[in-house]
Amino acid sequence: MAKDRSSAGDPSRTLALLWREPGGAPAGGRGPRPGLSVDAVVRAALELADAEGLDAVSMRRVAQQLGVTPMTLYTYVPGKAELLDLMLDTLFQRMPRPVDAGAPWRERVTAVAEANRALHLAHPWVAALPATRPPLGPGLIAKYDHELSAFDGLGLPDLDLDAALAHLLDFVRSTARTALEARAAERDSTMSDADWWEANAPILAKVFDPERFPLATRIGAAAGEAHQGAYSADHAYEFGLRRVLDGFAALIAERAAGE
Repeated sequence: MAKDRSSAGDPSRTLALLWREPGGAPAGGRGPRPGLSVDAVVRAALELADAEGLDAVSMRRVAQQLGVTPMTLYTYVPGKAELLDLMLDTLFQRMPRPVDAGAPWRERVTAVAEANRALHLAHPWVAALPATRPPLGPGLIAKYDHELSAFDGLGLPDLDLDAALAHLLDFVRSTARTALEARAAERDSTMSDADWWEANAPILAKVFDPERFPLATRIGAAAGEAHQGAYSADHAYEFGLRRVLDGFAALIAERAAGE
């Protein structure tokens, strides 16, 4: 759906809601219901998204969750697009801030990666969202400022700092999405990777002809034995993160040398 991305709602209302400024909720209609709040609406929507996925989140379903009518809900949030930004920013505010300023830079950057991977794996719907227009709320701004501190003091220009963080977060998001897809495949098939490979061993033995495909057979067998399946999300993340860090180290050295 077009609205299942960040920053798809009315910018003024969304920003007012994110920063809890007056005028964030729609004007007119009945007044706020005692005991209900924007935060309560967001919590209910988050529970739905985590339990059933983002497709389950609608103004009607959230209203049912809260025991109110959909029209009552619109007193607090204009629609699903704005609600989605509120949900994301709330998660960003809840994230741990693990960066230790005194730790080596690789440890600092790794801590940022780990925190974001944990976010995606705990809330799978987040990894599936387009991320080019994140909600500019207090949660995102605090997250951005904190995560940039992992790269601070490395002698990198500001544009490199921004690009390095974006590259790291793109890597984490990509590997998290693949991990979630693997998890979904295992759940839907009711078979682990090891079980699947064992069940299909006879036909796979015919397909993987070592004379026709020597590299695929040798390397595929080695990877399969190591991972007990065709793919290991943890290995892919750990291997990739080391390569990302090595790339940052090369960039730092280049900038220090004036290149």
